[in-house]
Amino acid sequence: MYVNNEKPDINGESDLCARIIPCLDVAYGRVVKGTNFKELVDMGDPVQLAQMYEQQGADELVFLDIKASVDGQQSALDMVYQVATHLSIPFAVGGGIKALEDVHRFFHAGADKVTLNTMAVEQPELINQIATQYGSQSIVVAVDVNQEVDGSLAIYTHGGSKLAPVDYHSWIEEIVDRGAGEILLTAMHKDGTGSGFDTDLLAQFGAGFPVQVIASGGAKGPQDFLAAVHAGADAVLAAGLFHRGEYTVGEVKAYLINNNIKIRNTEC
Repeated sequence: MYVNNEKPDINGESDLCARIIPCLDVAYGRVVKGTNFKELVDMGDPVQLAQMYEQQGADELVFLDIKASVDGQQSALDMVYQVATHLSIPFAVGGGIKALEDVHRFFHAGADKVTLNTMAVEQPELINQIATQYGSQSIVVAVDVNQEVDGSLAIYTHGGSKLAPVDYHSWIEEIVDRGAGEILLTAMHKDGTGSGFDTDLLAQFGAGFPVQVIASGGAKGPQDFLAAVHAGADAVLAAGLFHRGEYTVGEVKAYLINNNIKIRNTEC
């Protein structure tokens, strides 16, 4: 299926660089972090954290309003305006997007990309609409996947609280076919555990996979970012270890550079 339109091999002869992306999960206007999407703890103000990560050398940021789909909140447009005013690096925002009009409002507020999760599953034609209207580079589809007790892979929506009636492998193919530019793959069973990214899951996305894959869930230290890139991730996203100040973005990038990984603002 992925013979044509292949992406370059990040560890081969390519100009493609690994990206480091702090993720800011937002609930009720505050950045939060939990374990396996539960037991949320307040981590600070989204605008202040965004500015700090830009200063540390983050390539992009992702803001996810993890309560919007659950509580039916209005999209956090005020936050997007504030972030766009104070930030010069690209950022994606998701949560509460229900229609193309919501996407337009996010872009008008200053977002560079939008992220779909719940509505991508419930109204997959929205992926096509956004890709057609704004281009594939403008849309990231977030896939929250959990390894169940029996070892199967299950998709969840609504901030990780609702089991979705879709097959994991079929859903990944459908996302690509509908025109998404990136997939934000979060291993829920790894999220917040510090046990490393699910490299087995990432290894399924080889050089022939036609869209960028962002690894998420499980980072404890720079070695986990390296393992994710070697496994096949085009970008690596983390939250807790950055929010808690255990590592800076710059420290992670330095580790990757020392291990011969191309990083933006250096070789690229």
